Amino acid sequence: MNDIKAVVFDLDGVIIDTEEVWEEVRRGYVAEFGREFLPDSQDRMMGMSTGEWSAHLADEVGVPRTAEQVAADVLGRMAERYKEALPLIPGSVEVVRDLQKAYRLALASSSARLLIDQVLETAGITDAFEVTLSTEEVPRGKPAPDVYLTAVRKLGLTPDECAAIEDSSNGLRSAAAAGLTVIAVPHGVYPPAADALAAARVAVGRIGEITPEMIATL
Repeated sequence: MNDIKAVVFDLDGVIIDTEEVWEEVRRGYVAEFGREFLPDSQDRMMGMSTGEWSAHLADEVGVPRTAEQVAADVLGRMAERYKEALPLIPGSVEVVRDLQKAYRLALASSSARLLIDQVLETAGITDAFEVTLSTEEVPRGKPAPDVYLTAVRKLGLTPDECAAIEDSSNGLRSAAAAGLTVIAVPHGVYPPAADALAAARVAVGRIGEITPEMIATL
């Protein structure tokens, strides 16, 4: 048995399958201004905070809008997409409810606060989480450890008492840098880099494999 008392979930790629939606919306948005992603834009933006990815699109990709305007434009489009259909990952809500019976839960996401709240309400799992954090509410986005360290602190615990569930390279790096026990659920379309995956204690093929019993053996 270990000393894990809480589990901190990522959102995009763990509870909802939105990485492709984010890419489609942001690529379409920059194309409207005659711009296109840089070769590493997609990988870099996975895990960035709202302020960071909007600045990337404005300053590096060259969208002729301020970062604040870019964020408002893109988030508005994402919110509309979520209203049309919430792309829940099969089994994710059941895992949240199952782990809630044995562990305290928190959420540490790179999504904006308005999207986090909308997703959790639509999925009916707002009550499952004691703490929910967006990287826009901490100094630095993933791969920096800020969002995980803040979530752990708000739970009143230490990193070695918490596990994290992550899918992306920057998310895995963030949770590992914060000192949590990391469970990887690699995304099939956007698999994490080898070095990031190596930081995980265990990797699973799908979210449904994560159970209270499995976490107890980490």
